[in-house]
Amino acid sequence: MTGLEQDTYQFETDEGKIQYATFRLEGEFFGVDVLRVQEILLGQEMTPVPLAPDYVSGLINLRGQIVTAIDLGRRLTNRPDAASSDSNNLVVNTGDGTVSLLVDEIGDVIEVDKHLMAPVPPTIKSIHIEYLKGVCKLDDELLMVLDVERILDNRQE
Repeated sequence: MTGLEQDTYQFETDEGKIQYATFRLEGEFFGVDVLRVQEILLGQEMTPVPLAPDYVSGLINLRGQIVTAIDLGRRLTNRPDAASSDSNNLVVNTGDGTVSLLVDEIGDVIEVDKHLMAPVPPTIKSIHIEYLKGVCKLDDELLMVLDVERILDNRQE
């Protein structure tokens, strides 16, 4: 079984901690399993895709590889305004291939104790919680862990 076929991509350290690449979107703090992240790009030129779902911003050329760019803000919140051309591209690997997630700001890689992860509380109303794997209460804010596979699932609409 390859890494892309596994249900989770969590990188667990010897101390029982999981590493997440973090980013901000709509003022919220998110994380993606660090092993899913291929690279980070700033302000990529995009080619629009006619008749694509509204959360697909376009296609980017990543050294000859055509990658779909997902407007994560639109997908998670249904915000009407599209991501700008200077959005940050968090390029991730999924079971369906490589995609770029357009986010507002790229953060750091953090380690979280796996025992601190909790189910998504139903009180979160600002985003579609079905796209989250779980949450972790940090010292000063809530980390929401993104489920990359569900983001790409059109049946969630």
